[in-house]
Amino acid sequence: MATPRAIQKAFLARQQSEGVGALVRRSIGTPQLRNLSPFIMLDHFATSPGAGGFPDHPHRGQETITYMLSGRTDHEDFCGNAGTIAAGDLQFMTAGRGIMHAEMPCADEDGGPAVGMQLWVDLPEKLKGVEPRYRDLKAGEIPRVEVDEGRVSVKIISGRSHGVDSVRDLAYTPVWIFDVVVQPGGTLRQEVPEGWNAFAYMLEGEVTFGAGKDGKTVGRYHNVVFEQEGDHVVAEVAEEAKEGGRFCEWIPLLSFMVFVVRLLTSMLSSVLVAGLPLDQQVVQYGPFVLNSEDGVYQAMMDFQTHSNGFERAKGWRSEIGKRMAY
Repeated sequence: MATPRAIQKAFLARQQSEGVGALVRRSIGTPQLRNLSPFIMLDHFATSPGAGGFPDHPHRGQETITYMLSGRTDHEDFCGNAGTIAAGDLQFMTAGRGIMHAEMPCADEDGGPAVGMQLWVDLPEKLKGVEPRYRDLKAGEIPRVEVDEGRVSVKIISGRSHGVDSVRDLAYTPVWIFDVVVQPGGTLRQEVPEGWNAFAYMLEGEVTFGAGKDGKTVGRYHNVVFEQEGDHVVAEVAEEAKEGGRFCEWIPLLSFMVFVVRLLTSMLSSVLVAGLPLDQQVVQYGPFVLNSEDGVYQAMMDFQTHSNGFERAKGWRSEIGKRMAY
């Protein structure tokens, strides 16, 4: 018999400054939820062109997945990679043994800020020394499917939902990502493998997670952590709601699943994430995510001495970082 997951806890992601002039609502990587293996950090960010962003900085030991909700963001690294992702696009980045890059908002036609989500995913220990790489996924590459008599629309960014497959091989840590729009009266039931960690992050409006008396309605900017027991998550918008809901679900084969929900008319928006926990210690210091204190110290030394993966950091400065007004 199918069993929906119950809610373990729910908490507000408070706004804080990050980078230079950027604002984020961080829900993973805080005292409320330090880590939820394999997830290290989740930021809901907003930056304005010329006034803020994430200038030159290093990484080691993790993968990052950036999903643009509105506006555009440029990226550039010390390997010579550069590009732009716009609303609906994603970037999968593997830091591996080391990378230095910049992520900066760029001017859009409407002049609005760049708004998006960035999830940090821990790499298995045996993959922390791989070479860095990128994979951009454009909005036009993403298939869609409609369910529940058209009241639920699923954009299949990565993985498989309702018999439809996505583009493959986007990250070392296999991930399923679904962007889901739920109209009033619509319900999504998405399978979650038993034993995986799962959470939901609300972007806008309200959505009810769970079934029957165990259902709980959650509001904007809250992170909802689910119990491990159960084989699926239920998300629905009431028939009488004035607005619909949108969420994005990310599910890794090894690691996790995420739902991002955003309302359309009743404006419900949430991110639901689930994944298989990694059986390893997590030691993080800023942008370095390793498995021991010695590993973190070594990463700091390698970055400072431009060695063991950071050779190209010596004297490097991104072009996109130079355009920011201080």
